[in-house]
Parts: sequence; C-alpha cells; structure tokens
Amino acid sequence: MDELPESLRRILADSFALRTTFARRDGTPRTLESTYGWSGGDEIVLSGFPGKRDWVASLGTNPMVVVHTVEGDQGFEIPARARVLRDREERLPHLFAFVERWSLRPGFPRRRFGFLLGAVKLNRRLGLPWWGPFYLARRIFDGMPCVLIRFEGAARPRMGPPPEISPPRLARNQAYAGSHPGAPG
Repeated sequence: MDELPESLRRILADSFALRTTFARRDGTPRTLESTYGWSGGDEIVLSGFPGKRDWVASLGTNPMVVVHTVEGDQGFEIPARARVLRDREERLPHLFAFVERWSLRPGFPRRRFGFLLGAVKLNRRLGLPWWGPFYLARRIFDGMPCVLIRFEGAARPRMGPPPEISPPRLARNQAYAGSHPGAPG
C-alpha cells in the first residue's frame, strides 16, 4: 500500500461518509454511501445500525471494492479488499472505534454517550459477563454490521463527482410491502 496523500488523509479524518462500489452476488455493480471509521492507516470500517444488510452478504461473496470519497475539493478512488468480521471479540474494537467516531457528529449527546460506551469498554477489559444493561449493549453490537476494508493500491485522484448511489432494489421492497400490511411500498 502506497502512502496516502495528505489531502486524502484530511478527508478521511474529517468526513463521516464515503461511497463504496462493489459487485452484488449476481455480479452487477452497486454503490452505497455509508458512515465509516478510519484507523489512521490503510483500513476503514463500515458499519451502521443493527440489522441484516444485503451489502454485507455481497462483500462476503466478492470482497473487491473501490472506495470513493464524497467530500473535499478533490475526490479520490481507492482500490480495496473487504473482509466481513463475524467473531465478537474481533469485531468489538472496530465497532467501539466506529461508534466513537460516529458520536463526533454535530449535535450528538457526547457526554452521556461517552459514559455509556466507557462502561461497556470497561466491562470488556475486566472480562465481566454481559449481564444487566450490558446484555442489551451486546445485542446491539452483535447486530451491527462490521466490514473491515483494507486499501490495496494507490489512491487515484478523481475528476468530477463520485458515482451515483445505487437505487434500492424495488422488487424486494414491493415484496416486503405486500407481505407486511401497512408497510410503505
């Protein structure tokens, strides 16, 4: 991995969103925009609210991706490889870092949130069981997607905007609406 350009390092440090292009399970390209955590080096972590995500399954099937920055004066495209993390102990440090970064967004109740996250981290350092309120925290962290993306090539400057976000898969949304009365369709 080549050294990241300073302008790209600033974007990764200051931004909260980027786009990732990958192949769906059927091989068609898909671009999603997501929040991320950055290690300060050649890795980012994609995550989000708890729940199943099609993009996680697709990245498990075909791990080659292109990361696109969406902010800054100059855009970048970075070839990378994704790895879906499934083991709780391997996932937790990445998810803690992701959540800490996510909490830096403007308007977020940092003090209260920092206390709660600090309690969970202390619980893990002490090796205590996931009892009481920690059980709920474990359920939340276990439900969050966790994909580690490692940059595997030189970051290329991009002229023009990043690729458009792929539209939702309407057939799946319509099938869901038909089987769940009152669901938006």
